[in-house]
Amino acid sequence: MTGPVAGEDGVARCPWGSTAGVMRDYHDTEWGVPVVGENALFERLCLEGFQAGLSWLTILNKRENFRAAFHGFDVDRIALMTDADADRLMEDKGIVRNRAKIEATRKNAHATIALREDGGLETLVEGFRPAATPAPEVSGEVPTISAESAALSKALRKRGFGFVGPTTVHALMEATGLVDTHLVGCFRRGVSGHWDG
Repeated sequence: MTGPVAGEDGVARCPWGSTAGVMRDYHDTEWGVPVVGENALFERLCLEGFQAGLSWLTILNKRENFRAAFHGFDVDRIALMTDADADRLMEDKGIVRNRAKIEATRKNAHATIALREDGGLETLVEGFRPAATPAPEVSGEVPTISAESAALSKALRKRGFGFVGPTTVHALMEATGLVDTHLVGCFRRGVSGHWDG
């Protein structure tokens, strides 16, 4: 089990974000930072779903391709996508070509639109913010699920969302700042805004 690691710049970070590159950039500027707007939260929800069974680095390296394929994660435009569009995306080597995940993205767009009548996706997700946040000191203490992520997963599934299991939802909660799982001693712990380095 590893605690925070100081990079060549002398800054202590979570081990997964300690090496210069895409993962460090994500760790330093995005992970744990709240997102604003339905489309921004929807993008994170979809990308976490696409990540299931894969590495997050794979998703980050393909993110711009995902954005191009899914109209910048514009919920209304994705809801208009057809079966022919899904067939086309299955041929797109720039994204994760998984039919179930592509279909879930379309399904989730419809579910997000339906949620607008009841406060919207942002309001629903925010409603499951934990009262307390963990304080992991080493990587092995970082939870991958919580009572809140299990409850939010259940609420999302009830609303018609797919690929929103408790682990995926917990990752979404971490990524968007609902729960802070940066290690104690990481320079990003307790910081909710962007860092410009």
